[in-house]
This record gives sequence, structure tokens and C-alpha cells, in this order.
Amino acid sequence: MTTNNLSPEEYNPYYGTYIAKAANLNLKEGLKSNHAITEAFLNAIPKDKLEYRYAEGKWTVKDIIQHIIDTERIFAYRALRVARNDKTALPGFEENDYALTGNANPRTLESLLAEYNAVRQATIALFNSFSDDMLKHIGTASNSPISARAIGFIIIGHEAHHCNVIKERYL
Repeated sequence: MTTNNLSPEEYNPYYGTYIAKAANLNLKEGLKSNHAITEAFLNAIPKDKLEYRYAEGKWTVKDIIQHIIDTERIFAYRALRVARNDKTALPGFEENDYALTGNANPRTLESLLAEYNAVRQATIALFNSFSDDMLKHIGTASNSPISARAIGFIIIGHEAHHCNVIKERYL
């Protein structure tokens, strides 16, 4: 299952950029390969860049890592609810509120990566538990339709997006 299998009715156009970054990847294999690429990339970031902000009020690299973790947790929860055919509308979340209280900067890179790895392994196990039919279920999140499989591709693309931001603005 790739992004080519998605129809525009399965996600809000806002997520199109993230989904495009997951193009040509098999969903379940993409979660694994993206994990390996991201882990290697994050491990290679110089220590002196981890708490760097390129402008006043911008997140640090550690904040971005925590944001990736938090967002994946939220989206995996959404995928669970949607795949199980729960029709309850799921609210959005305010990422900046999470960043302000995420406590990322006092943590070590090793601590953040341990959490990142645990969350990704749980996400992989969750998506491996879904049948193809379950992945096609559509629910509502942030006032828009979303399928479980679109959520998986959003997780992949969201992570790739933030790794690109780190490369372009922090390194």
C-alpha cells in the first residue's frame, strides 16, 4: 500500500505536503525505513546544535525531536481509533503548547532517542496489526475526514519534513 492508493477524500489537503514526502513508500515498510534514516540523522547532529535556535522564539533541535515524538503518539492514537471504526470526532491539538511544556531541552539526546524509538516501535506494531480493510476506515480528526492509512503516511512525511527543517535551518 503506497500513497498512490489514497484518494483525496481520505485526508485534509493541509496534509498533502506530508503525504507527498512519503511517496513511493510502502506504508508498513516506510515506517521502518524512515525510522532507521531518522535515527541515524538525529544521532549525527553535533551536540552543540541540539539546543540551538535559529531565531528568537523558534524551537531547538531537541524541541523538534520532542514534537516529532508527541505528534506521532497523537497520530497513532488517531489511527487506532479510526482503524477500529470509532466514529467519534477527534479534536486537534496545539503543537506550540506541547513544545512549551515538553521539557525537551534538559534531556539528553539519548533520552529523547530512547523515547522516539519506543514510540516508533509501538507505531510499527500498531500498523502491523491493522488489516488492509482497517487501514481504509475513515474517521474525523481536526474537523476533517482522515483514513488510518493516510495517518500512517502523514507520520512518515511529518518526520521527513522536520528532518529537512533541521538540515536547512539548524545545521
